[in-house]
Amino acid sequence: MKSRTLLIGSSGKIGKLLVPMLLEADIPTVAMVRDREKLENREGLEIVEADLEKDIGHVFEGCDRVIFCAGSGPDTGLDKTFLVDLWGARKAVAEAKKQGVEQFILVSSQGADDPEAGPEKMRPYLIAKHLADEGLIDSGIPYTIVRPGQLTNDKGKGRITTSLPGDPDQQKIPREDVASVLLEALKQKAPLNGIINIWQGEQSIEETLSSL
Repeated sequence: MKSRTLLIGSSGKIGKLLVPMLLEADIPTVAMVRDREKLENREGLEIVEADLEKDIGHVFEGCDRVIFCAGSGPDTGLDKTFLVDLWGARKAVAEAKKQGVEQFILVSSQGADDPEAGPEKMRPYLIAKHLADEGLIDSGIPYTIVRPGQLTNDKGKGRITTSLPGDPDQQKIPREDVASVLLEALKQKAPLNGIINIWQGEQSIEETLSSL
């Protein structure tokens, strides 16, 4: 039976870029959204309505791989940061473990490794990401955690680096390239079982991930 991938956060900025990539790669995809009207109906895409703040168990049925790229967004308060970025991710990991998911890819953030070193206004967000990452690592599920730099809406170039750029102005990455990294991580023969930090760079995404 062909693998089915559950995409959590499919109507977000990264998720909307990733959906057509998954379909073009002929990867059967279940897109989880709170409101199906936020996502365009596409051939080969199964859309399931669910809310991370409520029961999500039913959306995992028949899925053996998960990509979690949901986020509360910059315009919400701390309540949503913890309900979505932290608790929503932890709930998804717990459910994935119950369902025997074989691969879990989680979008985290630059700075989640050391939240106290980040800007003061970003610390609650980074703490949420840090704890979500820990929950996945401790779960025993085969995983890949992707920690991108500052996200932009620039056109993706398909080229990245895993080495922190010395110039803070270069510590960024287009969302389209993040989506491409998630796709490539999914296509890898085995999960990384580790964390990959990514910024815009000069090496192709495929070469970067295959060398890890």
